[in-house]
Amino acid sequence: MNNLLKYNLAGFLTFFIAGVFMAQAGHGPDLRKIENTAFQRGEKITYRVFYDSFITGNVNAGFASLEIRPENEVIAGRNTMNVVGIGRTRGAFNFFFRVVNRYETYLDEEAIVPLLFIRRINEGGYKKSQDVVFNQFDNIAISNTATVPVIPNVQDIISAFYYLRTYNYDDAEVGDIFDVSFFLDDSVYVSRVVFDGREDVNTRIGTFRTLRFKPQVLTGDVFSQPYPMTLWISDDKNKIPVMIQSGIIVGSIKMELVEYSGLKNPLSSKIR
Repeated sequence: MNNLLKYNLAGFLTFFIAGVFMAQAGHGPDLRKIENTAFQRGEKITYRVFYDSFITGNVNAGFASLEIRPENEVIAGRNTMNVVGIGRTRGAFNFFFRVVNRYETYLDEEAIVPLLFIRRINEGGYKKSQDVVFNQFDNIAISNTATVPVIPNVQDIISAFYYLRTYNYDDAEVGDIFDVSFFLDDSVYVSRVVFDGREDVNTRIGTFRTLRFKPQVLTGDVFSQPYPMTLWISDDKNKIPVMIQSGIIVGSIKMELVEYSGLKNPLSSKIR
């Protein structure tokens, strides 16, 4: 059985489980409704990824993209947005640390919560494959390996970003904290995102007015401190990441916006 067929079969089984489970839960309390003026189907944002260390210097390491597929995917009678995130290393950097990652979330269009999460990662030879069905009615997450009670409106690591884009940051002040809970590896975490001010950021495709944030991350094998990352978001209605920079155990990584299409609003934060 080739890899494509395996992936399609896994997807079919996951959708079948999701449909049955969510249909049984559909008689419970309705899900919340979140006003979303930031994103829509057909949006795609692409980044160039740079790695900098004493050994390698500053190198073009690969690319990453986030795309909301144009099709409306219906799960248990709920309209969802299928978000696909892809990250790959390129060229000679593959000999140093090869990465081929794919994430998918099926985001409930009204509640902005995930109903299904798919994770396929290969990072330097470490591989992980996980599907998670979210019963947001009864607050249960079912993965390949466990059934876990979760808090209401729990996110996955991709949907959390889109949920935070629905916030209004017009009156945000330095030090304001925005908490988001997410499910990863059969556990629920709460991450704090700290507003760090406003800044004009220069990129290869122009200069943007941005909102600067410090997201909390998990410490361990990759990150050595809880707030190593800085995230610059376009200061307009779209709130797309313009640049991301993070220190890791060895060196640092920077992601810079290089392409965008299908945005819901004009990119008014681009000033030149």
